[in-house]
Amino acid sequence: MSHEYVLKPFTSEIRLNIDYARELNEQQLAAVTAAPGPALVIAGAGSGKTRTLTYRVAYLIEQGIPPERILLLTFTNKAAGEMMRRVSDLLGQELRSLWGGTFHSIGARVLRLHADTLGYQKDFTILDRDDAKDLIKACLADAKIDKQDKHFPKPDVLNEIFSLAANTHKTVQELVDGQFSYFSQFAAEITDQQKRYHARKRATNGMDFDDLLALWLKLLQEHADIREHYQRRFQFILVDEYQDTNKLQGDLIDLLAARHHNVTVVGDDAQSIYAWRGANFANILDFPKRYPGAKVFKIEMNYRSTPEILNVANAAIAANVNQFAKELSPARKSGVKPALVQCHDAGQQAQFIAQRALELRDEGTSLNHIAVLYRSHFHALELQLELTRQQIPFSITSGIRFFEQAHIKDATAYLKFVANPRDEVSFKRLVLLLPGIGAKGAEKLFQLFQGRSRGDETLIESGRRKAESENESETPHVVPCKIASALQACAQAVPKKAAVAWAQFVATISQLEAENTRRNAAKMLRLVMDAGYDDYLKETYDNYERRLDEIQQLAEFAFQFGSVEEFLTQLALLTNVEAEDDPGDDTEKIKLSTIHQAKGLEFEIVFVIMLCDGLFPSARSTASNDGEEEERRLFYVSVTRAKNELYLTYPNMRGGFGASGVDTYQSPSRFLSEIPKDLLNEWNLR
Repeated sequence: MSHEYVLKPFTSEIRLNIDYARELNEQQLAAVTAAPGPALVIAGAGSGKTRTLTYRVAYLIEQGIPPERILLLTFTNKAAGEMMRRVSDLLGQELRSLWGGTFHSIGARVLRLHADTLGYQKDFTILDRDDAKDLIKACLADAKIDKQDKHFPKPDVLNEIFSLAANTHKTVQELVDGQFSYFSQFAAEITDQQKRYHARKRATNGMDFDDLLALWLKLLQEHADIREHYQRRFQFILVDEYQDTNKLQGDLIDLLAARHHNVTVVGDDAQSIYAWRGANFANILDFPKRYPGAKVFKIEMNYRSTPEILNVANAAIAANVNQFAKELSPARKSGVKPALVQCHDAGQQAQFIAQRALELRDEGTSLNHIAVLYRSHFHALELQLELTRQQIPFSITSGIRFFEQAHIKDATAYLKFVANPRDEVSFKRLVLLLPGIGAKGAEKLFQLFQGRSRGDETLIESGRRKAESENESETPHVVPCKIASALQACAQAVPKKAAVAWAQFVATISQLEAENTRRNAAKMLRLVMDAGYDDYLKETYDNYERRLDEIQQLAEFAFQFGSVEEFLTQLALLTNVEAEDDPGDDTEKIKLSTIHQAKGLEFEIVFVIMLCDGLFPSARSTASNDGEEEERRLFYVSVTRAKNELYLTYPNMRGGFGASGVDTYQSPSRFLSEIPKDLLNEWNLR
């Protein structure tokens, strides 16, 4: 089969009447209307990055580029949805042929089309973090490593090592030598576990999130016809938040753009803050070197913050050597100077924030528009206590994500298993819900089921006849479908304690795999609830009603997808989305957040706390120039979240957190000394 992409004449019914010069500022206009070729758009904080990207898409289409020849890559599902919506609004209609989405969603889309080329089936399961951890546990059990040495890294740590290896193109040995030196004696065993994990994924027809990119790249590198197809198809590639790309993503972009070189990457090097999870700062810094002749556009007009806040932001980042020099300029009128607040200790810092928040509320600012940002979650312990004491509502941007909750994963495991009967993780998750079955029993049943499902028709038929002959008051009727029949053939190996539950499980799977149900995710979820999982929720959780409602809402959510596979793909991708506050809760709340989690957000009022050397910047980061520069970028991100008022606070003393458990003196952050004093109002609360 040839994958060569055939060029077709583009005849669009879209008629655009966009006055680009009127709707964009001069810097945005230059980037939007740039001639074909490689382009790096350095878009400062609050400068209208999304606007620039969406207008660029509209401009390309107006110039006669077919939508299907444009690829738009983003980092989050939220950003992808917002950008596609804006493009549709701008053009007055949806462009279904435009490929736009996160790296992982586009990778999944490509692999669904070509998985067989890599030895996978197209119904492969996408493993989320917990699924991957469970599969790694199985690998450890096979190798009996968990019993050999209690100091061996646990599955979560192994998963992190394997993920970093994939995204940075480093070997396990290189990662152990660098970031995980305390596991150096286990380097060979960890490498062996990585091989076992990859083999097990392939055997169970599963891919984890990293595979969606790594196997996409492998597909392009090893299959010239497929590579040629996508290189020809995507004449123009646009990438959002380019400063956050890792080595793997950078290589994907470069390979896809190798034919036309029409790649526009948009980002802000001053907001590159994710090196700890594999982001490669060199991607954006060295872009002009990798693409000789690339045009560099700077968008420096800031629409978010007051001039006084921008003065502090420009000063905050100035000391970094490795950067594209830029100067944010204000589009807004003058406001108040940011405050530098010196406190005696963290308790006084907390009292100040609580008091000032109440004052701001009395002055007309909703608590919803106030954010407290910090380097690490433990920096806000005293503040949480103080806000609780004063009965000031607050929310924290941490905690388990919605789609990774146990009851959500249980319900969707039924769908995953029916969609892909080789899915070991989902099979075991479901079986472990049954009474009297532990990890060893689940492993035994999985191996038996795999043998039965590979075509031992004699045993399957025997199992079916046995099921039909049993007392129907004890055993639900089993429709002899493919998966259910193989499950029923395993019934004799099920502990007596689980016999009735196993029969119910078989009956449920039989109903789920029926032709009139199998293609409807919403219907499948409702059937799961009706078939007994509702009772399990009652028996297992004290907040049964909330969990039940969430599964019902998941079923509502599933209606929008055309197939179960599409629903499961999007569900897996959504596990990377941070949990949001309950939209039905209209209580005013101060937002408490790490700076990393607040990136991309904006607030009327921002407090940046614990600005002490060793805390922010962190002690570990100051061991290298690169580390300190990334911490300075993190500080810059925190400052540029503020629209109207900014408070930079630090305590002189840190109570009970020293090595001796007594109060310790804290030096103000070195970043504060880099800001000219005349840019700040100094408040001394000691």
